Amino acid sequence: MANAVIVDAVRSPMGRGKAGGALSGVHPTDLLAAVLTGLVGRTGIDPGMVEDLMVGCVSQSGEQSATPGRQAWLSAGYPVHVPAVSIERKCGSGQQAIEFAAMGIAAGVYDVVIAAGVESMSRVPMGSNRQGADPYGPGVAIRFPGLVSQGVAAELVAQKWGLSRRSLDEYAVSSHARAAKAARTGGFDNEIVPIALADGGVVDRDETIRPGSDAGRLAELPAVFGTGELTARFPDIEWKITAGNSSQITDGAGALLLMSEERAAALGLTPRARIVASSVVGDDPLLMLTGPIPATQKVLARAGMSIEDIDAVEVNEAFASVPLAWQAEFPTASERLNPRGGAIALGHPLGASGVRLMATLINHLEQTGGRYGLQTMCEAGGMANATIIESLA
Repeated sequence: MANAVIVDAVRSPMGRGKAGGALSGVHPTDLLAAVLTGLVGRTGIDPGMVEDLMVGCVSQSGEQSATPGRQAWLSAGYPVHVPAVSIERKCGSGQQAIEFAAMGIAAGVYDVVIAAGVESMSRVPMGSNRQGADPYGPGVAIRFPGLVSQGVAAELVAQKWGLSRRSLDEYAVSSHARAAKAARTGGFDNEIVPIALADGGVVDRDETIRPGSDAGRLAELPAVFGTGELTARFPDIEWKITAGNSSQITDGAGALLLMSEERAAALGLTPRARIVASSVVGDDPLLMLTGPIPATQKVLARAGMSIEDIDAVEVNEAFASVPLAWQAEFPTASERLNPRGGAIALGHPLGASGVRLMATLINHLEQTGGRYGLQTMCEAGGMANATIIESLA
């Protein structure tokens, strides 16, 4: 069985996912095309040798409806014989693209694959693909009556693990502070591909980071999910989830070049990391955001490792309660958990987030001398992915 290695990993800057955001004027396929061009240019590969392009994308409607990876590849001017596929596992779509690529290499189906992700939330709003429809159906409603939104699930997670409003806000402040430090000291420079705009401008840094964030100001923000019938249904909840301790709606894209070890050696390319193990799980669809806990247990067991073996962990910051609940189950020094901030500071461009986290994790390990990294993502419906990588730098 072939070993899958990551030759390179890049991402776009993160733009606010609303009208006027730094990347809101860029069509999502052109945004991904720019990232693909950056990846191919950095590695020097012949794009015609890529055997498949796997792209995570959640809202596959409107400008993201025509297999965005295929359109991005064509927009980049690359050979038409290279196909693409869209992957949708909610927030874990980009990470699943990476894992499917690695599986294809391990199975001998591919030697060279690009795993990517894209989400333009300013141009294709979250939930627009539902068009007001009920996505659950009567069977789910009978088996799981009263399923809630992710925001309410984040409240239930905070309640179950006894997380205070202050701890959530302080965590959010830390996310911005860590991201700001990484940006200020050049920690993100090696992963960001600048994006050219139609007006001649260039976006080359994350727009979402708020260096001056402080817990006092965050404490003034109202909780946003405890309204109407929910208050009556959950009378014991002290509603704590706010815009300040939640991930940001964001535009972004990212891409990784994966190969078999043999093909990388034959091409004279030095891999940056290898995939050690991966897992995917389902969990309680009401709590919904707890999947990273059993996914971590499963991937550590599969790798024959313990959490003490891991030098850095990326737990997607969909809401501050998610990494804090994970940390309660896997006691980990705070400096090892999301060491460069997360989606609270850098944003959460749904289908691209798994790729963004991986690019950041690889760079962090290289720049700090770490060996093993763990990445895990909570996903709507009560699912989660987890991946362990080894830095080869």
